[in-house]
Amino acid sequence: MARIDSQLLFLTTSPRTPEKMIPEIGLLVEHFTGSRWDNDTQCAFMNILRDEQFFNGEGEKDPAFSARDRINRAPKSLGLVVLSPRIAITPAGQALLTSKRKEEVFLRQMLKFQVPSPYHKPTAKAASFWVKPYLEILRLVRTMGTLRFDELQIFGMQLTDWRNFESIVQKIEAFRIAKVEHQGSYKAFKAEYLRNELTRIFEERIINGETQTRESNDASLDKFLRTQSGNMRDYADACFRYLRATGLVNVSHVGKSLSIVPERIEDVDYILQTIDRNPCFIDSEHDYIAYLGDVAVPQLLTDNRQRLIAKLHTDFPQIAFNQDAEISVLKDLLADLTEQRKTENLSQQVIEIKDYKLYDDIQNTFRQIEKKELYDAPLMLEWNTWRAMTMLDGGEIKANLNFDDFGKPLSSAQGNMADIVCDYGDYMLIVEVTMASGQKQYDMEGEPVSRHLGKIKKTSGKPCYCLFIAPTINEACIAHFYTLHRTNISYYGGKSTIIPLPLDIFQKMLEDSYKVSYTPNPHQVRHFLEHSNELVEKCMDENHWFEEIKKSAVNWLK
Repeated sequence: MARIDSQLLFLTTSPRTPEKMIPEIGLLVEHFTGSRWDNDTQCAFMNILRDEQFFNGEGEKDPAFSARDRINRAPKSLGLVVLSPRIAITPAGQALLTSKRKEEVFLRQMLKFQVPSPYHKPTAKAASFWVKPYLEILRLVRTMGTLRFDELQIFGMQLTDWRNFESIVQKIEAFRIAKVEHQGSYKAFKAEYLRNELTRIFEERIINGETQTRESNDASLDKFLRTQSGNMRDYADACFRYLRATGLVNVSHVGKSLSIVPERIEDVDYILQTIDRNPCFIDSEHDYIAYLGDVAVPQLLTDNRQRLIAKLHTDFPQIAFNQDAEISVLKDLLADLTEQRKTENLSQQVIEIKDYKLYDDIQNTFRQIEKKELYDAPLMLEWNTWRAMTMLDGGEIKANLNFDDFGKPLSSAQGNMADIVCDYGDYMLIVEVTMASGQKQYDMEGEPVSRHLGKIKKTSGKPCYCLFIAPTINEACIAHFYTLHRTNISYYGGKSTIIPLPLDIFQKMLEDSYKVSYTPNPHQVRHFLEHSNELVEKCMDENHWFEEIKKSAVNWLK
């Protein structure tokens, strides 16, 4: 049981992207069902997890802690697994692993998450908790029409008791009016507003001098408020990502805001009208576990046969189906038709991309990423690079992304594979992208990139190459990729052609392809990739090689 002493709304934050927990739960259940969740099991789980590479962190310093961080938080808190007295998967967890309708499973489990609960008990120092957080934030999005990230951070994270809902709405409305009336910098306006709210929220702690945090010896007020602001931001970010996994909300990456998907408004209204806002089974862990694990609770709009049939007729009027079929069959039909619509939307996007109709939008999105103007820049970089590679040349270009029903990016998919895979028939190219910089870039990307390339070599049996794209390239990555060009390592399938490209250089390559009077072909791309191997033999060191690579890239069509 976790003790909560926060004054802010409590939500699960690990894993950061909810879809990441699916393969991890699968591994836990496959290898440890029936085992005790103790230090030995936790270390063993992390060893397996690192081998599968679903976990992108390190975990070596304290593998047991890393295991608990992955499993005790979202998988347990959302009722997908139980860890005591023995490890077991719940019916809801099994549904998440096997169902076509994973968004529906996520939605049900989030709607049941509550504080207080037998899993999460507020301390005497905590705020007055009486809330189902995801239910109330969904209500807040529906009420406000559009909820910006800043509004969720500053005010949504104060919604610790659903009975204070209207006061939070009033605070947001007052904030919006003040923002319109403010004449100066929005950044400064927001910072002052946030500081004032935090000072009020933590007034008692501040008066009592309790401003030292566990992470620091600095007890200054500024440090304390910065820490709490960071906590607010992290919880708001997690809330964005988890709500996005339900399929009920749109995320505007430009406006950094949430809104209800127009086609799902009826579903949301049904939820808000029918689900009890009060926490339940607070003092009965047995009943709470059964409640969380129940795959049929709470009831959704699509659980009602007539409403489900009506939705099929509305969304897909051209489709004939047996209205007397089992409700599970009708749900699967809706899921299949929605997936088909998604595929068609993506196919139409690809046609427009290949015709260079989206060239300006792609280049502008890269500029927005570099200026950090978009929400979830890593996801947007991966998605926009997929669009760019699709536009750049022929071949079958696949992104390792989860898309929503209308072809917009929801999240990165599971690990252990490249971000983008390009099949050009007689050769393969993978593209890895990252927003990380400095030593963190090498720690996170250095080995996985070479491993992904080695894997595609073995599975395809074709010559394979890799582009590594980031706003800036760390010197350690340059040295690592240079060495792999020259070194025959059987584990990676021999020498590895991994070409580091700064994002602005890649944008120049796109610009050149747009300007020429013909459509570049895969052979020209391969010529550029092979030239990297020639340069390795001629250059004095990795820095010389990197400079020559950049020169080659900006002249790749000449």
